[in-house]
Amino acid sequence: MAKISKNRKAAAAKLEQGKIYSLEEAASLVKDITSTKFDASVDLDVRLGVDPRKANQMVRGVVTLPHGTGKAVRVLALVTPDKEQEAKDAGADYVGLDAYIDKIKNGWTDVDVIITMPPVMGKVGALGRVLGPRGLMPNPKSGTVTMEVGKAVKEVKMGKIDFKVDKYGIVHTSIGKVSFEPKQIVDNAKEFIEMINKLKPSAAKGTYVKSIYLSSTMSPGIQVEPKSID
Repeated sequence: MAKISKNRKAAAAKLEQGKIYSLEEAASLVKDITSTKFDASVDLDVRLGVDPRKANQMVRGVVTLPHGTGKAVRVLALVTPDKEQEAKDAGADYVGLDAYIDKIKNGWTDVDVIITMPPVMGKVGALGRVLGPRGLMPNPKSGTVTMEVGKAVKEVKMGKIDFKVDKYGIVHTSIGKVSFEPKQIVDNAKEFIEMINKLKPSAAKGTYVKSIYLSSTMSPGIQVEPKSID
């Protein structure tokens, strides 16, 4: 049996067993029970009443968090020469096309988001085996395949994230850092849950949002009352 650390025990002691907290309470508590020396991520796990194996119950979308994620997002723009300056001006970290495609073919994937254009998807599509498993493949549905390259780069830099329900019916995402103020965590969580509610499949029956847990990188999960996020 794994040994429970002192910090973990101390964090667990601050949680009332069986209690479901309001979002505001959880946002303050997650800061209080995190003792990492680094600025830990604040994560949200939402369990949905859907069957992801069925295409008409898939939940996938994008949302721009009002306070961003707190992470420095590295963006690669795979674009034609006429769009390179637009991507650079918007803040893309890496800009180009053929040279970066060759790098990726050789195993380089040191980026968080890749943005490209419809005219070059033929070239980018060939990278599916490398990018797909890492969640880096550009997709029109997430806004990462677009002619508005500058706008897409700016949105990602400002905190736009894409999410997808996993095979267990859970949507997991980071909504900030422990250094955020509780209100910033609340605002980001509300924006994320609101988007999930908008994406409720018509085929989903019964309770849609079954449970919500807020946690940091190294903390226990805090159960949140879904009705407190209205």
